[in-house]
Amino acid sequence: MVNETKVLEFLLLGFSDIPEHQTLLFVLFLSLYLITILGNSLIILVIAFNRCLHTPMYFFLGNLSLVDTCLSSVTIPRLLRDLLSEQKTISLPACIVQVYFFFFVGIMEVFLLAVMAFDRYVAISDPLRYSLVMSQKLCLGLVAGSWVVAALHSTMHSLLLLRLSFCGSITIQHFLCDIPPLLKLSCSDTSLNESVMFSEATLLVMGSFLFIVLSYFRIISAILKIRSAQGRSKAFSTCSSHLTVVVFFYGTGMFTYFRPSSSSSLDYDRAVSTVYSSVTPMINPFIYSLRNDEVKGALSKLLRSCQLSH
Repeated sequence: MVNETKVLEFLLLGFSDIPEHQTLLFVLFLSLYLITILGNSLIILVIAFNRCLHTPMYFFLGNLSLVDTCLSSVTIPRLLRDLLSEQKTISLPACIVQVYFFFFVGIMEVFLLAVMAFDRYVAISDPLRYSLVMSQKLCLGLVAGSWVVAALHSTMHSLLLLRLSFCGSITIQHFLCDIPPLLKLSCSDTSLNESVMFSEATLLVMGSFLFIVLSYFRIISAILKIRSAQGRSKAFSTCSSHLTVVVFFYGTGMFTYFRPSSSSSLDYDRAVSTVYSSVTPMINPFIYSLRNDEVKGALSKLLRSCQLSH
């Protein structure tokens, strides 16, 4: 009879298996979250208030900072609450809502990284026509289209979860609601969910990744044709920040979603998900600010103006 009882709420295991470190983990994740919000907010403000940065590249970067802020906000506040609370339950509707927004901002970041790769390809391979090709209309269309497709993507997965029944165990071996651990708890046939997740993720995620790889092959080819070493160095420096972010994001994402479930481990899953949802959004502003002279200059100018106003 217990196994036939439908589950209406779940218990997020999180980091409860190491109770002696709950306070330390709370301080750590709170620090990560505050740094993420501050860093990405500064990037958005610098781009918004500096007319020199009103270019397609920084328009996409501003959207990336917004997405990173949302990605952290979907996961960390709930985790902070659970670290301080004895009650670590989450209702089924709230769990599916978290899945929706987690996938929404996740796939949005996938699209933005692909769009940014296209932007760098046009800037380096055809600089004379860059402003003509990357028009304001095209940039707005690419970003708006990405938001729409990401919303449809998340809606589809959320609706597929709603058709499932959950019974028996209520413990999610994770600190957030995600599709793979939820499918393990379902007593319904999950073959449709798994097939859609794999095929659609392969199409969107791997398709975007291959597009980025092909773009960089063309970018590298164009850079090698530049005669001066200084010109090659300058051209590559405009791509290095984006390439670093791509490696971090796709590396952790592929480890999480593109490996056999038999090889899953609670410690590894938690570590990778922490990097994917908490650490990567935090380091992106540092990657772009420390490796980009224009952002560093604009940030210094903004900070100086703030000091003079006081």
